[in-house]
Amino acid sequence: MYSFSTCWNSARHTDGRAMLREIRGLGFEYAELSHGIRLSLLPGILDAVNAGEIKISTLHNFCPLPVGVTGPSPNLYEFSSDRERDRQLAIKHTVNTLDFAQRVGAPLVVLHFGSMDLKDYTGKLKELLERGERGTPKFQKIVAEAMAAREAKKKKFYDHSRETLKHLLTESKWRGLKFGIEIREAVEELPLESDFASLLEEFPAPHVYYWHDVGHAQIKQDLGFINHASHLASLAGRLAGFHIHDVKFPARDHFPPGGGDIDFAALRPYVQPAHIKVFELSPKVPLDSVTRSIAHLKRIWGDE
Repeated sequence: MYSFSTCWNSARHTDGRAMLREIRGLGFEYAELSHGIRLSLLPGILDAVNAGEIKISTLHNFCPLPVGVTGPSPNLYEFSSDRERDRQLAIKHTVNTLDFAQRVGAPLVVLHFGSMDLKDYTGKLKELLERGERGTPKFQKIVAEAMAAREAKKKKFYDHSRETLKHLLTESKWRGLKFGIEIREAVEELPLESDFASLLEEFPAPHVYYWHDVGHAQIKQDLGFINHASHLASLAGRLAGFHIHDVKFPARDHFPPGGGDIDFAALRPYVQPAHIKVFELSPKVPLDSVTRSIAHLKRIWGDE
């Protein structure tokens, strides 16, 4: 199943039905409601879904946006926060997302899992990439330092995230909904790449799955933390779906597939028709590039 994220067009629409009709006009039966959905878009979204004009594949937490928030804010309230109030707000607004997912018939909600209070290793490594210092002793030293710091500090934040997820599972199960936990591009974000397998063992199917963002995984490879294809292969058995976009070195993402450096053919062995495959493109990508990128990706991954 292919889908297309509203992150491309939600900001320039005032009517949710028109927003979804634009995506339907690209040839998609399904759309993902991303984390930029304002409350004012909800009536039109419901009209489009109830009229059978389009189906909703997924929602990206938080959706709809909390009252008073006008732009994409997936990390506004973090599962990992040291502040109890922030965790409670994360739960509240994730439950709102679950409620809306149920109303529009979406089976899965994509989650960010939180972050750790660390130095900005991601920013420093990106600076070195910009200067062409990838693979230098200085670069490798910072990678090693970041890995050690993450392991030393992760427990408290990771435990907060796991407890928050446990609470939310009581809300998702009776609604018949699933969570997809997304790999993130920043070194400081959770789960750590090596912790996905144990997390998915702790929280089994059919309730919790892995969500592979190809752009984020490529950035993690470029930063020196994973091998992209090998990481995907190791979690293929619990994979629910993909966010699809391309990356231009160093670490610039949400380009149309074929417009960057990702080897989509290397990922093809792990792509199945049952996976939810969501194009997640920048609002800056023009329409002609969108249509070319869809055709490009489907030539590699197939039409299903």
